[in-house]
Amino acid sequence: MDAKNIKVAGFGGQGVMMFGQILAYSATKDGINGLWFPSYGPETRGGTANCSVIVSEKQINSPVFKNADHLVAFNLPSLDKFKEHMAKNSLVLYNSSLIDEKVELKEALAVGVPINDIANELGNIKVANMVMMGAYLELTHLFSDETIEAIIKKILGERKADLVQINKDALEAGKAFVRNLGVKYA
Repeated sequence: MDAKNIKVAGFGGQGVMMFGQILAYSATKDGINGLWFPSYGPETRGGTANCSVIVSEKQINSPVFKNADHLVAFNLPSLDKFKEHMAKNSLVLYNSSLIDEKVELKEALAVGVPINDIANELGNIKVANMVMMGAYLELTHLFSDETIEAIIKKILGERKADLVQINKDALEAGKAFVRNLGVKYA
């Protein structure tokens, strides 16, 4: 596997950091290198939040990269901020519940997923990030369902074990949405 530079961005409270952590922890669980580097605005909930994630079979020497292979944008300000910093043949996955316009980029495949709407249909807006994760995994095939689900269980812990099933449902809903679009990336 070639190294993947992934930028995940949105407002605080949207699950941006958890999304990035799951990717980095999944890499480690699968025996490859994973690095998660968070960046916050001055506020936590409602402020800006983004993280850089690098997944690689080779050693990772720095958390900094200029262009992302994948951008996961949870809101329009994040999409606008990072869409110009994409590698060739990259993927931009965006929250079409909050980003009304269709996004078209020269060097990237842009796919909109109405994660807020899907999460609300599932009965819990807090799983919107897992809807996005499901869509992301369906497009990239970066990690198996088993790996992701194991990491989600670990992050939620025993205290929040009752939330594992709705998170799994959200993952599947995101995957199903992408399958129904018929879009292929990886």
